[in-house]
Amino acid sequence: MAATKENLRSALTDQDAADSVTGDNARRLSSVLIVDDEPGILSFLQKGLASQFSLVEIAADTQAADALLSRCHFDLIISDIRLPGLSGIDWVGQLRDQDQHTPVIFMTAHADLQTAITALRAGASDFILKPFRMEQMQTAVTRCLERQRLQRENYLLRRQVAQLHEDSGIIGSCDLIKGVCEVIKRVAPMPSTVLVQGESGTGKELAARAIHRFSGRAGSFVAINCGAIHAELLESELFGHAKGAFTGAFKAREGLFSYADGGTLFLDEIGEMPLAMQTRLLRVMEDRSVRPVGGNREHPIDVRIIAATNRDLKSEVDKGNFREDLFYRLNVLSIRMPALRERIQDLRELIAHFAESIAADLGVPIPRIDETEINRLAQYDWPGNIRELKNVIERCLLLSHKPSQSLAGCSAVGGSVGEVDTNDDLTLESVERKHILRVLGLEGGNKSAAARVLGVSRKTLERKCQAWGVDR
Repeated sequence: MAATKENLRSALTDQDAADSVTGDNARRLSSVLIVDDEPGILSFLQKGLASQFSLVEIAADTQAADALLSRCHFDLIISDIRLPGLSGIDWVGQLRDQDQHTPVIFMTAHADLQTAITALRAGASDFILKPFRMEQMQTAVTRCLERQRLQRENYLLRRQVAQLHEDSGIIGSCDLIKGVCEVIKRVAPMPSTVLVQGESGTGKELAARAIHRFSGRAGSFVAINCGAIHAELLESELFGHAKGAFTGAFKAREGLFSYADGGTLFLDEIGEMPLAMQTRLLRVMEDRSVRPVGGNREHPIDVRIIAATNRDLKSEVDKGNFREDLFYRLNVLSIRMPALRERIQDLRELIAHFAESIAADLGVPIPRIDETEINRLAQYDWPGNIRELKNVIERCLLLSHKPSQSLAGCSAVGGSVGEVDTNDDLTLESVERKHILRVLGLEGGNKSAAARVLGVSRKTLERKCQAWGVDR
């Protein structure tokens, strides 16, 4: 047996020094999994490490170890290299492939340089030769867990520093946008409801996500478009339903309020919500509890609500389309997202941002957009706001021409629509599809050649063709 009687005797005296060797009380809350096919080693380590770990589990092979890992998280794994069936190195390699990065200390009685190199490449934190004294193992454990603690502290520190310097995620430096970002950071830590108003495409959801990010709330950000879901389904989506509540409700289901518990629920296009649902929403906001459709019990919730609309809700109240009491409940704090034409000085920053991010997604070079082109784009009215600008830049990358040529009604910027008939469907998808299929036809269906002409990767081209049901 690799662990000698001397090892066992020394283990008893080593226990007295265990606290000074392994560190603080946090270490005692850690868990360790020991994997070895020798019962003596398992017993030796289990007893020797019991005072340093709150949980010490043992396994004689990788199958037993996998069973333990499926039931419990371990802060450290100590494993022999030579095990029955799958070797320790191969097993740890599988754990890494499964995105499990628990630190590992390998043990072996048959070591050579190549084995050590292989073990380190497999992700070992340390490497111990048998036979060993308990003091050696304790030192290795201390070193390993201390390294892990420092890595965690460094990660948290980087996160904190990044958050201190993190902006709202909204691109632009004009006074209007600076004001919006300032308001977002000021209201984010408060629990109050926020109403975000502005035209379609101005970035209302981006503002809502920034509020959640700066709020410090531990729960999730959950978004729903109130105008995109049928009125009969919206109630179930928001509040959930009990089993058998209606035809097809074969099992109970939690609603979005439950998923957002402890976090933020973003109600986009709140002005589209039916009056009956407005009544239920008001009740939930007042009582801070939710009752699923068909249920007879209410469940308390802790959800911050952020609503958004492109309508004038006060006008909708006057018309009888929106509840006045709900409007005042939502309009505690209001943020208005300016239209792009109001912040045209941000155009250059927005173009650079979208050009870089979309080019990376498509796998194409970042286009050079000169000042003349930016000045042309600045003369356009941008009725679709930021969303329209993003589509124009994407169309520019797909069709390899200037952004001004991608605008419908290009007379506003002194350009032309090119070869596309102005009577055609000028949506991004339609123009993109026609151009790509035309290039494919010119290249005789050769996707590699067409991809080179288009300036995109073959994978991107194949994905587009598959989505359109085109097999060439």
